[in-house]
Amino acid sequence: MAWENPFKEMANSKPLFLTIYATVLIGIVFSSVYVFSAIYSSPNSTFSLSMAPSTSSDEKTEPSVQASNFSHRQVEDASIPVKPQHQSKLLKPIWKVPPAGSKMPDLETFKLSKELVQERVTDNIVVVTFGNYAFMDFILTWVKHLTDMGVENLLVGAMDTKLLEALYWKGVPAFDMGSHMSTVDVGWGSPTFHKMGREKVVLIDSILPYGFELLMCDTDMVWLKNPLPYIARFPEADVLTSTDQVVPTVTDDRLDLWQQVGAAYNIGIFHWRATESAKKLAREWKEMLLADDKIWDQNGFNELVHRQLGPSVDDDSGLVYAYDGNLKLGLLPASIFCSGHTYFVQSMFQHLRLEAYAVHTTFQYAGTEGKRHRLREGKVFYDPPEYYNPPGGLLTFKPSIPKNLLLDGEHTIDTHFTLVNYQMKQIRTALAVASVLNRTLVMPPLWCRLDRLWFGHPGILPGSLTRQPFVCPLDHVFEINVMLKEMANEEFGPGINIREYSLFENPSMPQEVKKSWLDVHLCQEGSPGCQVNSTSQSGVLKLPKHSTEETLKTAFSKFKDVKVIQFSSMQDAFDRFTDKTREEQFRNRVKRYVGIWCCVETHTPGHIYYDMYWDEKPGWKAAPPNSTKDDHPPWHVVLLGPLGTMICIGMRNLAGKQHLPTLQKTIICSETSVKRKAESIGSPLKLTSTFT
Repeated sequence: MAWENPFKEMANSKPLFLTIYATVLIGIVFSSVYVFSAIYSSPNSTFSLSMAPSTSSDEKTEPSVQASNFSHRQVEDASIPVKPQHQSKLLKPIWKVPPAGSKMPDLETFKLSKELVQERVTDNIVVVTFGNYAFMDFILTWVKHLTDMGVENLLVGAMDTKLLEALYWKGVPAFDMGSHMSTVDVGWGSPTFHKMGREKVVLIDSILPYGFELLMCDTDMVWLKNPLPYIARFPEADVLTSTDQVVPTVTDDRLDLWQQVGAAYNIGIFHWRATESAKKLAREWKEMLLADDKIWDQNGFNELVHRQLGPSVDDDSGLVYAYDGNLKLGLLPASIFCSGHTYFVQSMFQHLRLEAYAVHTTFQYAGTEGKRHRLREGKVFYDPPEYYNPPGGLLTFKPSIPKNLLLDGEHTIDTHFTLVNYQMKQIRTALAVASVLNRTLVMPPLWCRLDRLWFGHPGILPGSLTRQPFVCPLDHVFEINVMLKEMANEEFGPGINIREYSLFENPSMPQEVKKSWLDVHLCQEGSPGCQVNSTSQSGVLKLPKHSTEETLKTAFSKFKDVKVIQFSSMQDAFDRFTDKTREEQFRNRVKRYVGIWCCVETHTPGHIYYDMYWDEKPGWKAAPPNSTKDDHPPWHVVLLGPLGTMICIGMRNLAGKQHLPTLQKTIICSETSVKRKAESIGSPLKLTSTFT
């Protein structure tokens, strides 16, 4: 009843209560004014309703800390035009495809602008990657990882119109970089690759003046954990960058100790704040690269930031003064912002009991195909459903490795090759069975004793957390790009598709595929129950060892609809192809599937070639070439004659070729083409080595 006439009540009360009532009412009035002004304020108002993505309980306070500290920076740097603020509206949903029957807007709509970027900004930060159509599947993987963790303030720069259109129709926010680049894979180190690097620097220099923070990423990396709360822990940093460091400098999630990082700073993952120092660095970096197209973008960045390095900004943050003495730089810990080495080889984050934020597919071989396969091995690459259910079905087997080969003795070149060769022989048999049955082979996990690098080393990198032996990436031994390459059927027979060893552990693997399964046990021919089409009551097929092509086709003719066939072993499972031409084609193909190990410290050349048919060469020993003259794969052929010596290496993109000497008058040829050439020119050429 008293609240029906508050002013009358106050008049009849004692002065103390009158004062209290007056204070309360005045507070109510001012609060109401504040709320209504906040609700109806303009979009540019500093205060607005927060619609930030949800975070886990241990991350809830960090975005507000970031905003608060950034606001303080804005007072110091009034030249930055955009003030940090929470979004007053929801971001346009990602993956929401345009309505059916609609038309794609004009390309002008997708030009980079402050307004376009603003549409994707949350808490004044935007996450950006870029690429061409050849990396479409990498880009979709990158986007899906972020959206699955609630990060939608992202943008993709399209370097060709085909990618821009494809992303638009999938509901992925993109902008046109105006690069007019080819839609095919450009290859690491090519002129077009370096052009892409320059485009990245131009992009950074274009976005920073908008006043937004920029988390810039290459497309060949994936996010495993929301990085934004981590970045918010370092509000004073102008630039945070990843590195190629392979030896840990910290054992927790602090920034790496800049005094101990001797590796290059890697620009595949780095964060920029729109400070004067950062903008100055981006501008000078851009001018450097545009003035000399021979400078690799990453080398240019390293040269600039190392112009001055030190002292530390303070005792606690881990930041260091760099570049012009004013730029505050932080080095993201390599243990959790992982390279291809710290993640796939060392598993550094696991040894240190940490959670990885990202993995970048560096320190790898076999080009883009090798990058894709590594991410698949790590179960972090997104493939369409049909990838897990290929035509013809899957073939897998249980590898067998004796304990002494895996664990006994010293870790040397000899013990490494003995271990790998033992597995390689089983894989060779599995490839033959897969070829006969027209099935896709699920590669087994591959164990190695020694690491593979580009230079001489003692087996593993000193100070690293590499454990011996370890499951090594397939590209350490096999040339994945060659395995997936189209080859002429006439010379190499039909192609053999492969999948990664972790395929059945992938959450995306359909249950219907796993349920359609046939186990195959090898048996000694002539033993009880060991005959073609002999299936036990438990549904296990018994198959005689040393089966021929015809035996395999007969035995599995009624299991064509089974999606997965698993052999209990591949040792002695297959004897031969019935047709000699098919046998020659298969050998011609798979001998090219293996690459090199690198490298011996005290010898030049220092690499050693793997040999798929090592067991057919008595006395075979793992050793580097005696000289550059002998530096060629084991299946080469040398022809002598008036045209000089010609070394036929048989593939254009031999992984590790950067370690080979420049071969003058080298021709690329196969066994068949060499024979034809010899026949066509007669006696002037003499075959001086056999095909192996």
